[in-house]
Amino acid sequence: MYRTGHVGVSLSLFAPVGYWLVTSGYIALAALVGATFVALAMLPDCDHRLPGVSHRGPTHSLLFAALVGGAFAYLGAQVEPVLDVAVPAGLSMSGFGFLLGFGSVLAHLLADVITPMGVNFLWPHPHRSSLNVVPSKDPTWNVGLFVIGVVSTGWSMGHAFGLL
Repeated sequence: MYRTGHVGVSLSLFAPVGYWLVTSGYIALAALVGATFVALAMLPDCDHRLPGVSHRGPTHSLLFAALVGGAFAYLGAQVEPVLDVAVPAGLSMSGFGFLLGFGSVLAHLLADVITPMGVNFLWPHPHRSSLNVVPSKDPTWNVGLFVIGVVSTGWSMGHAFGLL
């Protein structure tokens, strides 16, 4: 999947989360989540620049998603005493940070699992999962996924703000 496809899938997964956050009164948090999902849409593909790391290997796993989630949880714990940021009931900034980091990487993995190459969710276990729906280089699908993401986010935010 190319950047456009990954951003589209990230936006599609953000849409219901953003709707829930906005309708629950967490507008700034919704903006942060959306921006983070888009900013990290390509993070697992850092393996292209890491010597000795195979593409769709460790950075395309639930373990990597948990590590990124852990890093975000740590950041959340650091800012919680300094910033007065409201998060949904029952969550600490640390817990919210974990879900944000984990979810951002998971969005990338879900975009890649529809391709023939698939992903190895349980790396280092050798099994790859693939739905084999579309080649990752297919421009029509990449643009289509992007359009779906933009439309679903626009629709959910339009409804959340009472514009639709």
